[in-house]
Amino acid sequence: MQTTNAACLGLYEKALPADLSWPQRLATAAELGFEFVEMSIDEQPARQQRLDWDRRQRLAFIQARLDSGVTVPSLCLSAHRRDPFGSHDAATRERARVLMSKALALATDLGIRNIQLAGYDVYYEPADRHSRERFIEGMQWAAAQAARAQVMLSVEVMDTPFINSISKWRDIARHVNSPWFTVYPDLGNLSAWGNDVAAELALGIGSITAVHLKDTVAVGPGSAGQFRDVPFGEGCVDFAHAFSVLNALGYRGPYLLEMWAREDGQDKQRIAQAKAWIEQQMNEGGIAC
Repeated sequence: MQTTNAACLGLYEKALPADLSWPQRLATAAELGFEFVEMSIDEQPARQQRLDWDRRQRLAFIQARLDSGVTVPSLCLSAHRRDPFGSHDAATRERARVLMSKALALATDLGIRNIQLAGYDVYYEPADRHSRERFIEGMQWAAAQAARAQVMLSVEVMDTPFINSISKWRDIARHVNSPWFTVYPDLGNLSAWGNDVAAELALGIGSITAVHLKDTVAVGPGSAGQFRDVPFGEGCVDFAHAFSVLNALGYRGPYLLEMWAREDGQDKQRIAQAKAWIEQQMNEGGIAC
């Protein structure tokens, strides 16, 4: 019996104003028609404090999630940009491990099943073969901890050359060798670097656990590209083609609309417009919305 490929579409937490409470954030996502929200724990202390939520705070979050009908199945752990596993500094690498351990504990308590990791060996310091080796060692350790917790780790294809394709993620994954270490392609980042998007998606289809949706400006001669805040339809991403490829490959996982709030009172309107545009592209690619 043939089933319809219906998209599961979620919203990045940062698309909404930062001052919203979790009940407000989830209620807004539900009002806009999203099925899930992806939590962010980034370099900001206010978001990192979530890693130390006490029992009462964790229960309040779970209650808000259940009341809203919107799930929170994934967490974007970009805090490692400041404290990366590939750092030359041993104390920084230890902080990376602490962040990972706390994130896995929080995910276990909150019912989060997928932690997205940024594909950076280092970010604020020079990269070399040693930083790559240390990153791989960190990922081997992290994947072992994730397996114990039964929480998936998904590495995002990024805005720097270190992991700017699924091919480069596979080079790392061969060393990690864990079913808990998967890939989270960002169609914007994948396109901006000039990758053959169809070939890359086909290469990673068995390990893609989620897909980020954002538009970008391509990297090229004399241009560093633009990796965020590009209005949908004004960048280099051929969304309809990418959706048709994913549909043909049998991808049935979630899609996440990645946007950043401007805090100007118009964020909900922009999200609604972007969602409608993406759904049109999905339909053109053979995916029902």
